[in-house]
Amino acid sequence: MKRAVLIMLLVALPAMAAEEGHGTGEAQGGEAGKGGAQKGGAPGTNVEMPFLMAPITNEEGKLSGYAYISSRLTASSGGAALTVRDKLPFIQDAFVRDVNAQQVTAAGHPDEVDIPRLEARLLTDAQKVMGAGKVKIITICTIQMAALNAKGQPVRAPAGPEGAVIEKSRCSN
Repeated sequence: MKRAVLIMLLVALPAMAAEEGHGTGEAQGGEAGKGGAQKGGAPGTNVEMPFLMAPITNEEGKLSGYAYISSRLTASSGGAALTVRDKLPFIQDAFVRDVNAQQVTAAGHPDEVDIPRLEARLLTDAQKVMGAGKVKIITICTIQMAALNAKGQPVRAPAGPEGAVIEKSRCSN
């Protein structure tokens, strides 16, 4: 009996968290999906991924900073979401290998992440780990850029009004 209650609670918590929502927005000034619509699935199918740290290099191939990227996978069903959560370390490993093998920035724009291309690459990685039909989409939620200064120490992203760090979100939690 206790086991059944625990299972029901584990299935219900992600659904309740998805229904609460914590606001919407945009990442790097881009629109959230086509026509500004939020990407996501039914409650219980969204899986938040750990932050991903992608190196940014300049034209000479030298490290110039990092992009801190948060993302969300949307599984094809609630059961598939549970399987995705079980394989989360393997998916994250594939993501880390991907962003360290290829640039995440747009060609000719070293300070801007190419979100559509990165989402396509990461979706392919997740589908390789999970198999076909388990992961529907991936959404890049937030991106924070941190440049290296002359001494090699990271500095915060450009400040907005009154020193606030610019960080916009494309995901509603």
